[in-house]
Amino acid sequence: MTDRRVRTGGQLLMDSLVGLGATKAFGVPGESYLAVLDAMVDHANSFDLVLCRQEGGAAYMAAAWGKLTGQPGLCFVTRGPGATNATVGIHTAMQDSLPMILFVGQVGTDVIGREAFQEIDYAAFFGPLAKWAVQIDHADRIPETISRAWTVALSGRPGPVVVALPEDMLVATSDALPCMPVVIPEPGPSAGEIEALQGMLAQSVRPVMIVGGTRWQTDSARAIEAFAVANNVPVVAAFRFHDIIDNHCPAYAGDAGVGMNSYMKQLLRDADLIIAVNIRFGEATTDGYALFDAPRMTAQLIHSHASDDEIGKIYTADLPLHAGPNRMAAALAGLSAGQPDGRADWYDAARVAYLQSLLPPAQPGDVDMGVITAHIQAQ
Repeated sequence: MTDRRVRTGGQLLMDSLVGLGATKAFGVPGESYLAVLDAMVDHANSFDLVLCRQEGGAAYMAAAWGKLTGQPGLCFVTRGPGATNATVGIHTAMQDSLPMILFVGQVGTDVIGREAFQEIDYAAFFGPLAKWAVQIDHADRIPETISRAWTVALSGRPGPVVVALPEDMLVATSDALPCMPVVIPEPGPSAGEIEALQGMLAQSVRPVMIVGGTRWQTDSARAIEAFAVANNVPVVAAFRFHDIIDNHCPAYAGDAGVGMNSYMKQLLRDADLIIAVNIRFGEATTDGYALFDAPRMTAQLIHSHASDDEIGKIYTADLPLHAGPNRMAAALAGLSAGQPDGRADWYDAARVAYLQSLLPPAQPGDVDMGVITAHIQAQ
């Protein structure tokens, strides 16, 4: 059934977002997108705009929504300073691979290029910061552009998209059909690639798995934990992704990030096999790129990622796998490889070192708050 009726650009935008499954956005109201705010009233029972005090906070909230739900976090800001304030959230969403769409009000198409009040070329301004930046000049193109923005935000390595909305375009009318839900495919490893991984793991005495990135499903994380426990593989959380793996799992060995513990640096340096699942080898995870030689690590490297742009970006993989986190976890579920002598000791030592790192050092004075905190934590 089609709903081909005449709408304003603002109405078509909101109908498209709701058609894609959106239920919430964050933003600071502004006169440059009043037509969208008016259209939100038509969806008051199914769509909520969270009003924020400042655009940077709104952008952070949208990025957090993307991280927690796996769906694009939506943010609406006005032109000029509203857009520039939101850049901090865009940068965070890009670095953390978080799906997000920032909508920015824009001057009318009839004055673009004249340096109108608060005018910015948003495609040029956000191009280096976002995964994609675009301006919609014609209302008829709204469904096409919004569908693409949603797809780009979620595909491969998720990230932020910026869409500029000229105010005259938002009040223009169109009979275009609004968006319908889109399906985002997730690549997976082949049987031959998993067999190769199994063979490499069977030869490894000191393997380490590093896990991170977004779009994980709960069952997939549990499958990774079961694989790691069954094969005595310590699991390390990449920077800002501490909660993918249950920290109480016996395979969990801590996180690689800012202020990296000395035992973690040694664990990663001593590994003879790194299995990197859905991670970006960023500055924090690699201790300022000092842990591994580039482009070839001393250890063998198996690197899987939903985006092939991330594979080989810094470190050349011995086994590159273009695979999303959930397809990769499903392929590893129940997989068992032979274990050479010494791996069980390596696995146990990694967990012990992590648990010891949680113990607070002795504090001077009559009351040792570290002891008190440790006692409370143990309860």
